[in-house]
Amino acid sequence: MKITVVGAGNVGATCADVLAYREIANEVILVDIKEGVAEGKALDIWQKSPINLYDTRTVGSTNDYSVTAGSDVVVITSGLPRKPGMTRDDLIQTNAGIVKSVTENVIQHSPDAVIIIVSNPLDVMTYQAHLTSGKSRNKVMGMAGILDTARYRAFLAEKLDVSPKDIQAVLMGGHGDTMVPLPRYTTVGGIPVTELISDSDLDAIVERTKFGGGELVKLMGTSAWYAPGSAAAQMAEAVVKDQKRVFPVCIKLEGEYGIDDCYLGVPVILGKNGIEKVIELELNDDEKAMLETSRTHVKEVMAVLDNLNS
Repeated sequence: MKITVVGAGNVGATCADVLAYREIANEVILVDIKEGVAEGKALDIWQKSPINLYDTRTVGSTNDYSVTAGSDVVVITSGLPRKPGMTRDDLIQTNAGIVKSVTENVIQHSPDAVIIIVSNPLDVMTYQAHLTSGKSRNKVMGMAGILDTARYRAFLAEKLDVSPKDIQAVLMGGHGDTMVPLPRYTTVGGIPVTELISDSDLDAIVERTKFGGGELVKLMGTSAWYAPGSAAAQMAEAVVKDQKRVFPVCIKLEGEYGIDDCYLGVPVILGKNGIEKVIELELNDDEKAMLETSRTHVKEVMAVLDNLNS
């Protein structure tokens, strides 16, 4: 098995490191546009294989996609962070151009690969990759839900003083402050979380989760990388090992939840064919209203991209 990670920044390098350490693929290719960065980080990861005892070979490349040929999964983390004075439209235009170029190179050398998008703005970058690749929707997806649920579960574990391993949860909608929390589907060792925590404490955790990325930016002056990189690696593992894992993943909806032609996070079954199935949950009126708010926001951002491409 072969996995390519495009973008050797903090998120991409973390993803490659997790993939190698857990021996998820025989070979992990790291690609970046900056001379020597991918080669250096790939070499560093390979040099710790005797210490951490793994066999996965890591190879770096400066903008040469020929070494990525035949990849089973490609994770795209490329893109610029939003800088002071940069509007949302500026960010979309810049990163959409990057994602479009990367996707074209990826499908030229690995036409059958499952593509996982991590670049921001996540939902619209998944849209761009889908448009560029021409692949079916089950082969192009965005990583956001796993990261959001991980933050939610971590905060719950801290508050309840329990192991995060025992907490299961699902969130839906767009990535960020329009995400749709579903406490009714959150359990701790099979126990509904609502039996273990007050409504006010649960609401506070949900709000913290919505702005989890912003909290880290304020602390570090840059966006997160350990959790996002690990989340992308977990998705890649589910595909290459055909695990049939149930994860919240950004996908183009085609009528599910009464929504058409919009990229939103929903629970899916992830396996060797990419998204094997979209799971439709029974939502109550409040949850439906929140999902509609999220849909409206994402469609507005998609419209910005449509205007740029027209």
